[in-house]
Amino acid sequence: MTTCILLGAPVQEGTGRLGCDMGPSAFRAAGLAAALSDLGHVVLDRGNLFPSPEAWPDVRHGNAVIKSLPEIVAWTELLATATYEASAEGMPITLGGDHSLAAGTLSGLSRRAAELGRPLFVLWLDAHPDLHTLDSTESGNLHGVPMAYATGQPGFEGIFPPLAAPLDPSRICMMGIRSVDPAERARLAAGKVMVHDMRAIDEHGISALLRGFIEKVEAAQGLLHVSLDVDFLDPDIAPGVGTTVPGGATFREAHLVMEMLCDSGLVTSLDLVELNPFLDERGRTARLMVDLVASLMGRRVLDRPTRSH
Repeated sequence: MTTCILLGAPVQEGTGRLGCDMGPSAFRAAGLAAALSDLGHVVLDRGNLFPSPEAWPDVRHGNAVIKSLPEIVAWTELLATATYEASAEGMPITLGGDHSLAAGTLSGLSRRAAELGRPLFVLWLDAHPDLHTLDSTESGNLHGVPMAYATGQPGFEGIFPPLAAPLDPSRICMMGIRSVDPAERARLAAGKVMVHDMRAIDEHGISALLRGFIEKVEAAQGLLHVSLDVDFLDPDIAPGVGTTVPGGATFREAHLVMEMLCDSGLVTSLDLVELNPFLDERGRTARLMVDLVASLMGRRVLDRPTRSH
């Protein structure tokens, strides 16, 4: 039994389309709390977080295309504190909202892991690596920068909150990647991030690739954070997202990932991001995401042995 702490983060300023602010409500309407309770977990829904306008810092950057910088910085600080505090009580599940929220969740959870003396690993399920810096972003949409910030890339100093414990890139695994800008490609080539794009998944199968990462986390006795972006999934099965990229994970590939993570017993926190109910089809994407969380948290057809830790 796990204590699941739901944190609504209706942030949409990081994306170029309106609608992500309705994501937390859609997850709740799709039955997330009930699905977790039915599996025997304790659910504490803390409602939606909101940074007050008074909390928006007076920050600017020389890149003129950047949008909503003060708002995203305020969200980052708020979510870093909220996930850090929630991680002392149970498993934070952050309901987005666009992926800019990961700047806060990753920094808060890495702080907790450092205090516990355990390495934090991240499974990034997304079509995009979100490795732009404030200097390199050309769209100005800050849902493209959280991983660069959390790994301590230069250019965020004096604007975003200082990192208590930057993520080690060698402890990050990105799966489902299929849309990478040149600046991000250069950072991936120079770094230590484990990247399994859709071609690798096609060639080797998602289970073999994920198994290697799970074994790495297990060997290090690490904490594992999962950040699940709707666009990890193929838009044919998950249309409710503003950044549709064809050729994503299938229904069964996505469920297999969740089932393997459940069997590992390693996951300690979760982000659910980029759900845009305005673009969805009668709640189809929201229900699929809830079903995936249920697979992660123990729903199964037949009992299979779970690793003990």
